[in-house]
Amino acid sequence: MNDRAWMSLRPDRARSLVDTRLQVHHAAQLASAFGISYAEPAADDSHTNLEWMDGALVSRPLLGIRIALRVSSLTLDVAGRSFSLPGRTTLTATEWLRETLSTGGFDGARYSLERHFELPAHPVADGAPFDASEGDLEELSRWLANGALVLERLRAADPRASEVRCWPHHFDIATLITVRPGQTIGVGLEPGDAYYAEPYFYVNLHPQPHPDTLVGLPLGSGGWWHTRDWIGAVLPGSSLTLDQRGQESQVAGFVERGIEAATALLG
Repeated sequence: MNDRAWMSLRPDRARSLVDTRLQVHHAAQLASAFGISYAEPAADDSHTNLEWMDGALVSRPLLGIRIALRVSSLTLDVAGRSFSLPGRTTLTATEWLRETLSTGGFDGARYSLERHFELPAHPVADGAPFDASEGDLEELSRWLANGALVLERLRAADPRASEVRCWPHHFDIATLITVRPGQTIGVGLEPGDAYYAEPYFYVNLHPQPHPDTLVGLPLGSGGWWHTRDWIGAVLPGSSLTLDQRGQESQVAGFVERGIEAATALLG
């Protein structure tokens, strides 16, 4: 899977990925736990975040080792060893990781899935085996890859943008643009959440504007303003065109217009 080029998405399947997204969200904690268990805690929780790299969500390196979750096959890769999650449980994966990390110079007993945030409920958290279908995993992987592609291009073009990372709490891949002290614009791809049961691109801002200021501020590209609990521009996956090239330009246009609108609101 080539992460350096836009991959065609199935907007008609965007709302059918909820269960797969939840399983991958829980599986990603196995990689995030590496930083939680062994890294020096960072005030912004950046020691817990993950990088999208060659089709996988990858932890920050420690002693030259990373834990990677290859999304399209739901496989853990660590120090040249692999563990396939489908048909297996979080507990068996944790035991394998402790054993594998012990051979790499870590105290395996310190590896822990304890965290200070809650995840959306799913049976895999209570001992059920992972069972996401290969087709759905591949589709979700394409969403994540395209999100990372868009954001890495944005970061390369805008020196104000932070590194692109996946945050294990909300499970979004995002970058943060610092407009000026105390004013920021967040741009990201959220695979789905309590607000939208499908992947969506977003542009939000801090401090949040009053909803009345959004009147007459169009976004185009199929996006709209979200105002429940948080304020930002959203482009739901089901709103994308079916054309592969059209999808890429649609998302790029949405992000560009969203940043322009957010900058005007902050100004």
